[in-house]
Formats: sequence, C-alpha cells, structure tokens
Amino acid sequence: MQRTQAGEVVIVPRNFKLLEELEASEKGTGDMAISFGLVDPGDTFLTNWNGGILGPPGAQHDGRFYELRMHCQDKYPAVPPEVRFVSRINMTCVDQKTGLIIHSKLPATKNWNRNMGLEEILTSIRSEMSSDSNRRLRQPAEGLTF
Repeated sequence: MQRTQAGEVVIVPRNFKLLEELEASEKGTGDMAISFGLVDPGDTFLTNWNGGILGPPGAQHDGRFYELRMHCQDKYPAVPPEVRFVSRINMTCVDQKTGLIIHSKLPATKNWNRNMGLEEILTSIRSEMSSDSNRRLRQPAEGLTF
C-alpha cells in the first residue's frame, strides 16, 4: 500500500510487490547477513523462494548458515508468506517437527502488514536468534535438515 502525493491510497498488486523485492535482493541493497531469491527463475508467478540467514555473532547460531523456503500465496502481501527452515534449527518460533515458522511467535509475522516483505521476515528471524529466549538454545549438528 502506498500513498500518492494527493494522499490517495494505492494498493500495489502482488506481482509488482514481489518483482520489487526480487530486484532489491538481486542488487544486494539490504542486510548482507540475509539473502533470498526465486527457487525457479522461470516462476512467472513468483511463488516459491529460497532464503538464507547467516547466524548472528554472540549466539549459538554464530557462523552458521541456515537455509529456508518461503511460499508466497495468492493473498500475499495481505498475508505473510509461509516460511519453513530447511536447515534444522532449535528456536521458539519454529515448529520442531516441520521447520515451519509459527506466525504467532515471530514479531514480523505476528504484526504483519502489506508494506512488509520477505526481507523483514528474514531480518526478524535473525533478530530472534539473538533474543534471550533463543540465543543459548542448544542447536542440532550442522548439516541436518527437516
């Protein structure tokens, strides 16, 4: 959702929003500790995305690289994408059986609005890795997957 100079509200269509996010990701304009892009470059509907997070220093995640998958439904960006860890991780906002992010436990998805995007979700996950409830949680061996 954007406002014009006249103050009118314009709702940006799903694919325009996702193309904007893809372009920003490809240019590397955001946080360099996260990355994301399409699973299939030929996906004209921009539905399935890869994500990566470099674990923050000073936490059990320090120096680890975590792989994620993100699925942007038809209702995106009105609703947050489904986000699932491929890499096994132990966090309070992650379902330990499936690797899915629990929307009610991650600030970015809990407080979602259509102006947010994939970068905000990955940044929020990385911030949660450093939170008091997650920074000292024992982590599975590297290389394990869900």
